[in-house]
Amino acid sequence: MNRIIKNIFTFYYSGFKSMTWGRVLWVIIIIKLFVLFFILKLFFFKPYLQDKTPEEKQEAVGNELIYRSE
Repeated sequence: MNRIIKNIFTFYYSGFKSMTWGRVLWVIIIIKLFVLFFILKLFFFKPYLQDKTPEEKQEAVGNELIYRSE
């Protein structure tokens, strides 16, 4: 089992090591993921349940699920 994991690791390591354009594409992908998950979250997704008690959170989530299912 250990040998299989080592072979898989060396396969991917040598593949990524010999990339030319692939590195640039991976950098672009990582930048896009950063923008999607961190920047958009900061500006567009507000923490509505942050200042609520656990009971208020349960009520809000329950109402939202019921409202969206109709």
